[in-house]
Amino acid sequence: MKKYFAEMVGTMVLVLMGCGSAVFLGCDAPAEILAVAFAFGLSVVAMAYCIGGISGCHINPAITLGVWLSKRMSGKDAAGYMAGQFAGALIGSAIIWLLTSTGAYGATTATGANGFGDGEMVQALIAEVVFTFIFVLVVLGATDSEKGAGNLAGLAIGLTLVLVHIVCIPITGTSVNPARSFGPAIFAGGAALSQLWLFIVAPFVGAALSAGVWKVLNCKCCEKK
Repeated sequence: MKKYFAEMVGTMVLVLMGCGSAVFLGCDAPAEILAVAFAFGLSVVAMAYCIGGISGCHINPAITLGVWLSKRMSGKDAAGYMAGQFAGALIGSAIIWLLTSTGAYGATTATGANGFGDGEMVQALIAEVVFTFIFVLVVLGATDSEKGAGNLAGLAIGLTLVLVHIVCIPITGTSVNPARSFGPAIFAGGAALSQLWLFIVAPFVGAALSAGVWKVLNCKCCEKK
């Protein structure tokens, strides 16, 4: 249970800091995009060195799926991790909603939800699949017990998330994380909720692809003796 609780706390922090930066700073100007990208990436770095020793700091159901498909965890733990992650995303989104509904910021329901415009569904689908694939592939490589980055894994993963956000924010706002999209969409409702399926399905597809590719890259039978 401690691992699941850690995942809930970590995901809450990710959503609060990442989506909170998008809400309060915006994502229009290049400087704003960079700020939001780093908010997400630095949240991952911070949590990696906080809860990494407890749960591995997935804080993303897509990563959990990739790890499970790579046979690094049991199905029971994978389900527990995901439950904690979705719960944490709801808590983080609730805090953002409270912050934007009270105080000087004004009455608004802004939550940093993902979305795409009319006629842009295919573009959004491709982007979320590809960028999740890249992100989860780096996670699997950086955390590999034999070939991974060791204590630097958290930094490598966080910086990869920054890179992904820089490119993908103008397309979908960047999800690559079903829980990150789930929490804000619940509070935003409307179009964000109706489009939520894409931000759940696409990251899971990308994660499954990354697990398959990492299996090939990590195949000992292909190594020279």
